[in-house]
Amino acid sequence: MTFAEILKAADLSPAEVQGGTLSVRTPVDGVEIARLKTHSEKDVHAIIASGMKAFEVWRQVPAPRRGELVRLLGEELRAEKENLGRVVTLECGKILQEGLGEVQEMIDICDFAVGLSRQLYGLTIASERPGHAMRETWHPMGVCAVITAFNFPVAPWAWNAALALVCGDPVIWKPSEKTPLSALAVLKIFQKAVKKFGDAPDNLLQVVVGERDTGEVLVDSPDVAIVSATGSTRMGRAVGVKVAERFGRCILELGGNNAMIVAPSADLEMALRAIVFSAVGTAGQRCTSLRRLIVHESIHDELVARLKKTYSNLPIGDPLEDGVLVGPLIDQAAADGMKRALEQAISDGGTVTGGQPALAGQFPDAQYVQPAIVEMPAQTDIVRHETFAPILYVMKYKTLAEAIDLQNAVPQGLSSCIFSTDVRETEEFLSDIGSDCGIANVNIGPSGAEIGGAFGGEKDTGGGRESGSDAWKGYMRRQTNTVNYSRDLPLAQGIKFEI
Repeated sequence: MTFAEILKAADLSPAEVQGGTLSVRTPVDGVEIARLKTHSEKDVHAIIASGMKAFEVWRQVPAPRRGELVRLLGEELRAEKENLGRVVTLECGKILQEGLGEVQEMIDICDFAVGLSRQLYGLTIASERPGHAMRETWHPMGVCAVITAFNFPVAPWAWNAALALVCGDPVIWKPSEKTPLSALAVLKIFQKAVKKFGDAPDNLLQVVVGERDTGEVLVDSPDVAIVSATGSTRMGRAVGVKVAERFGRCILELGGNNAMIVAPSADLEMALRAIVFSAVGTAGQRCTSLRRLIVHESIHDELVARLKKTYSNLPIGDPLEDGVLVGPLIDQAAADGMKRALEQAISDGGTVTGGQPALAGQFPDAQYVQPAIVEMPAQTDIVRHETFAPILYVMKYKTLAEAIDLQNAVPQGLSSCIFSTDVRETEEFLSDIGSDCGIANVNIGPSGAEIGGAFGGEKDTGGGRESGSDAWKGYMRRQTNTVNYSRDLPLAQGIKFEI
C-alpha cells in the first residue's frame, strides 16, 4: 500500500490531512505525509468547555452503561486493527508487528475496562459510634487530558481513556505533534462506537492538534481535573509543577533506563532472545527498552559474543515490509542524540560495536541506524542518562548485591528484570532490597508489559500508574460517607459537648 492508501483506509481524507501548518513526516523515508490544521489557545479553551458540558451528562450515566461504550470501542478497534496498525507504523516507524501489537493493547484494555465498569468498589468501614455506618464511595472526577508521546501514539491513550470513560470522565487528547494522524484515526473509530451506543453526550472524546503550547493550555486550565502525561522526565517536571500549583491531579509516566541482570544460572538462549527484542524493538525508542545489561563476569564474554553475532544479522529496513525487525529512528534529532551518546561512551572508555547509520542510499531523508552494543568499564554518566535510541550498555558484576546496586543507581525507576534459575536470587531481586522499579520481571525482558498490571515507575519515571490493577482510582474522587441511623448524636473520639 502507498502512504496515501494507508491514510485513506483509516478514513483520513486528503481534505483532513492537508491545508494546515503542522508538517507531519513519516520516519519511513522522511517525506511529508500531512500538513494539519492546528488548534489555537481559544480553540482549546472552547474544547475544554465542551468537555465540561459532556461531563455533566456522562457522570450521571450508570458505570455499566458507560462500559458498554468502551465495549463497542473495542469491537470497532478489532475491525480496524490492520488499518490503524499501519497508520501507527507509518507515523512512528515501528515495525508493523509492533504497530498491530499496539492496537491489540487498545483492544485488551477495552476488555479490561468493560469488566471494571461493574467493579468500581468502595469499602464499608467499621464506625466507633453506635448506630452509625461508614462507607467509601468513588465518583467521576471531571475532564481528563491525555498527553501522549510519539513512540506509542495510541496505546497509552487507550490505557487512560478506557478507564477514564468507565469512571465517568470525558477525555481530551493531545497527541505528539510528530504523530497526530494516529489520534485522528482513533477519533474516527471512537465516533463509530458512539454512533452505535446511541445516547452518549457530544464531545466525550476530543483531539487537539498542535505543539507544546497547545498542551500547556490543557495543563494550566483549572477546568481540566486530571492530566495524564506520557513523555520525557523534562516534560514531566514542567507538567507536574503546573498541575500541582492549581491542585489538579497528575498521572506521570516518564522516562526509563531499564536494566537486565543475567546471573550465572540463567538460560542464555532465553536471555539472548529477550535482550534483542527489548533492546532493538521500536528501534530502542520504548520507555521500557533495555538500555543496560549487567552480566555476571563468568558468562559475560560468551553472552556478548553471541549478542554481537545476532546484532550483525538483524534485518534493518522499511517497517511496513515483512521480515524487518528494526525500523528507523523518529527523526534527525534522535539520530544526533545517539551519535553524541556513543561518542561520550567511547570517551568514557567504552568499546562500541555497531551504531553506524544505515540505508542512507535507499532512504537519504530517513534515520536508519545499526543498533549498538557498548561494553563499558563502569556505569558512567552517559549510561545513567536515557538516550532514546538502540544503545545497549554492557557491564560486568561479581555479586548479586553489586548487580542490584548498579541497576538501581540511575535516576529512573520504570522497568527491570533478572534472568536466573536460582530462586534465592530471583526472590531477592523482587524483595524490599531488590529492584526499585515499578516493574520487576523474572526470566522475561523489561518491555512488553500486559494491560492487567498497573504500568509506571518510581523516581524520575514520575510515580504514575496507568492501565490495569487499581489504576482506575486515579480517574475518580474518593468520598467518605458517615450515616447516623440512630436517635442519638455521639461524637467521635468520645468527645462530650453538651448544650
